[in-house]
Amino acid sequence: MPSTLQHSLPEQAPLFAALGDTTRLSLLLTLSQGEPQSVTTLAENTSLTRQAVRKHLHVLEDVGMVHGVKQGRENLFRYDPNPVKELQASLDGIAKQWDDALLRLKSFVEET
Repeated sequence: MPSTLQHSLPEQAPLFAALGDTTRLSLLLTLSQGEPQSVTTLAENTSLTRQAVRKHLHVLEDVGMVHGVKQGRENLFRYDPNPVKELQASLDGIAKQWDDALLRLKSFVEET
């Protein structure tokens, strides 16, 4: 594994962990669709309490995937695509390594 991937993956583990929860993933997908939203709005039409939504949003905020912005009396949360783009780049690098390994294996098998 190239050293750049080796160094970035431990730093990205908390990002992957945050995405590993279906509630947080659902909140992130909702926020990625448009405008910043309040905890109240995000809790509507779900079985989650506002407190539960807030807890999940803080996990996403801690890893930089969402940012809270104070607007009047409400705290609106908006999606930040940059951490997800970094994860995608790492996953693309891993996929390339596997593709390269499979090509080497195929070449070896075809030569014998």
